[in-house]
Parts: sequence; C-alpha cells; structure tokens
Amino acid sequence: LPGDVLFDSSKATLRKDGKDILGQVAEMIRNDAQLSAREFQVAGHTDAKPLHGGPFIDNWGLSAMRARTVVEFLTQAQPDGGGLNPAKWSAAGYAETDPVVPNDTDENRMKNRRVELVIQPDVEEMLNLGSLTK
Repeated sequence: LPGDVLFDSSKATLRKDGKDILGQVAEMIRNDAQLSAREFQVAGHTDAKPLHGGPFIDNWGLSAMRARTVVEFLTQAQPDGGGLNPAKWSAAGYAETDPVVPNDTDENRMKNRRVELVIQPDVEEMLNLGSLTK
C-alpha cells in the first residue's frame, strides 16, 4: 500500500482514505476463512531522506510506528477498526533498508514509502511435512 495514501508526510496517523482502504482489506480477510486463519506481518518502509523535526528521530521509528498503526487499526474492534484477530498480526519497521527502487528521484522515493501486508508462510505447507508421515 502506498505510504502517501495511508499517511501524511513524516506522520504515523492514518488518513481517512487510509482507514477506508484498510477497512476494505480487513473485510476481505474477515470474509475468507482460509485467509483469516493465516498470520500476517505489516512491514513499514520509508525513503532514504533523513527526517527533520517531528516526533521521530529517524526513519526506523517512523516505519515501525506506521506498521504498528496499521496493525492497531486492523485489529481494533469494529466499527472503529478492522475487527481482525490481533494474535495473527505483527509489525516491523524496515526504514529505508528494503527499497523497491533506488532512492534517487522524487518519484522513486514515493514508491519506497509504503506499507506491505505480508502473509506469513506456513512452514508445514512449505515443507509439505504431511508427506513425511505417510
């Protein structure tokens, strides 16, 4: 999810549009039994520009708090949040360490400011451990 849709620049408070989008994501997950049984990580990412002023001393803090804010919204009880199971969610901040493109233009920096909702792999599925017991 593009960071600029969810948050204002250098902020970790969800915008109204961000809440609307995350509400739709939560509804999709809630209505899919297989998906809602999975575990998720919200990964916050920033561009490489240093922060100047504000509550965060660096991009690590901003990216981690944005991820936490998304988890908090998705797991908050409805109607104010997504109503998802908090035991299935975690948050991580990556700052500028995992860019999708080089941080060399304004357009590229905008692409790097994002929040990813990552479906965690099920180790048993990956290894197909069930086949070992036959």
